[in-house]
Amino acid sequence: MRNKRGQTLGVAIIISIFIFIVGMLTINIIKPEVTVARSPEVLDCSNASITDGNKLTCLAVDVVVPYFIILVLAIAGGIITARLML
Repeated sequence: MRNKRGQTLGVAIIISIFIFIVGMLTINIIKPEVTVARSPEVLDCSNASITDGNKLTCLAVDVVVPYFIILVLAIAGGIITARLML
């Protein structure tokens, strides 16, 4: 009989890899939208004389992709960690 803890850890690793791959593929969908949002026609983030509200919006749009990557890594790592704690 196989070790049940080893089996659940293996399944957790497979699920984590799947979530990581899906998350990284989703970034390819999000990244062009972020580029369009920062363009001169929409927010004009490269202009130094924009309002403070637009600067804050540009900052919020800029952090979407890094936060999404961190979120995907945290979820995948959390699944593995949760299985190790059982």
